[in-house]
Amino acid sequence: MVGHVYYMVDLIGIEHVGISSDFDEGGSIEGWSDASETFNVTLELVKRGYDGEEIEMFWSGNLLLRVLDEVQGIAARGGR
Repeated sequence: MVGHVYYMVDLIGIEHVGISSDFDEGGSIEGWSDASETFNVTLELVKRGYDGEEIEMFWSGNLLLRVLDEVQGIAARGGR
């Protein structure tokens, strides 16, 4: 799975890649069968050379800071 993250970062840039879980049945990803194994993904990202700031972008920064800010801006303009 982390190989796909690496591929997407190379393809579209790190600021556009986010990671999330369904927090239910894990999506059949070996080593990440549920939310309790999320640390395994972070550990693999570290092993592949991503730093703390980049990992934060994957887990929350890219979605929360960029997308949610954009959605709030649209809502403030009356949904347009």
